[in-house]
Amino acid sequence: MPRFEYRVIPAPRKGNRVKGLKSTEDRFAATLADLMNEAGREGWEYVRSDTLPVDERQGLTGHSTSWQTMLVFRRTLAESAASGLVPLEVVPRPPAPQPPPVDPAPAPAPPPGPVLRAPTGPPEASAPQITPTRD
Repeated sequence: MPRFEYRVIPAPRKGNRVKGLKSTEDRFAATLADLMNEAGREGWEYVRSDTLPVDERQGLTGHSTSWQTMLVFRRTLAESAASGLVPLEVVPRPPAPQPPPVDPAPAPAPPPGPVLRAPTGPPEASAPQITPTRD
């Protein structure tokens, strides 16, 4: 059974200028023919065109739907490429390595030095006395 790969491109919206063609229809047809002939030279076969809805944002909360025409092409995969396709399989993730156990060591002793203690008693007793002086 042959296998295919697909290519989807947007259809042109307007025709290019071509010498000798005056009408819009003729210009558009020539542009479409050039696009399809280029794809054919690369080995792509035209399948169909589809018009699909596309939701677009408008402003902060709004949205609108526009319609885009897409051209669908396909080409046969080479036997070597088609036979190389393998269905996906789920491979379980290996378990994460566990860190080595840590020996519980006693907490280090605080460094020697002065010990600061808060004063005891009412705060008024420890506040310095300020006396007004007259100059």
